Amino acid sequence: MTTYLIETKDLTKQYGDQTSVNRLNLHLRPGRIYGLLGRNGAGKTTTMKMLLGLTRPTAGEVLLFGMPLRGNERKILPRIGSLIESPGFYPNLTGTENLRIFARLRGIPSADAIREALALVGLPYRDKKVFSQYSLGMKQRLAIALAVMHDPELLILDEPINGLDPIGIAEIRSFLRKLCDEKGKTILLSSHILSEISLLADDVGILHQGVLLEEESLAELEARNGRSIHLSVSDSAQAARLLETELHTTAFRVEDDHSLRILDLGLPIPAIARTMLAGGLDLQDLHLCEDTLEDYFKRVTGGEGIA
Repeated sequence: MTTYLIETKDLTKQYGDQTSVNRLNLHLRPGRIYGLLGRNGAGKTTTMKMLLGLTRPTAGEVLLFGMPLRGNERKILPRIGSLIESPGFYPNLTGTENLRIFARLRGIPSADAIREALALVGLPYRDKKVFSQYSLGMKQRLAIALAVMHDPELLILDEPINGLDPIGIAEIRSFLRKLCDEKGKTILLSSHILSEISLLADDVGILHQGVLLEEESLAELEARNGRSIHLSVSDSAQAARLLETELHTTAFRVEDDHSLRILDLGLPIPAIARTMLAGGLDLQDLHLCEDTLEDYFKRVTGGEGIA
């Protein structure tokens, strides 16, 4: 039986007549990076707030470390580091001074924890620049340093690369990958940027208008949505039988009553056409499809807001 660090069961959040998250079932395995991908307004932040107990669900349940969150907050939440929106840093204090205050509140006695957290995100220790003088990217780095400072087992990060320049994005990506691979951390992060999720995540959930459309490993999604042959016929069930009996392949997927996706690229397209027509089927469309993963994400989410 698989034990998930994060599992939700029909998690739902409504605001009046509007459903922000609709019967969500997430499954996050330990020691992996899970990318929650969706357009702006898809329900990513609301989901993360419910996972952290910041927003109470309308219905459904959150399980963390195999325990229900409700009633076990004091056991569970100290094991999690999070970045949701912007932390309340003091504008007239330096980054080190801000982290020192949070360390005292959390009972973290070692100054090394602050130094190491700042080093991880590329910020100087005991710098004289105060928070109000930080760029947006520096503020984001400090927020991530705060999330990792107490060495949590699980990180929940909402848009962690927001506001960073390309070099900063690459650095944050590298240190998150290192946290997962070398220190065994489990990470849930959200983004609307497909290219970053595809470079970082092991598993992907696609959230659209509060509904989880897909939940797969990145490798499975890439394999399933790479090059293929698209076949549109009058009867997909009959076409499937012909592929198996006449063309001797099972490397295909029936998509609906009239469409199939053939993954066996060794089959000649003319041979497929002849077989379908000889089997009494009407052939509407037959072509090689070379969709990228980005094409797939745009198609299932409506196309806007995925970069």
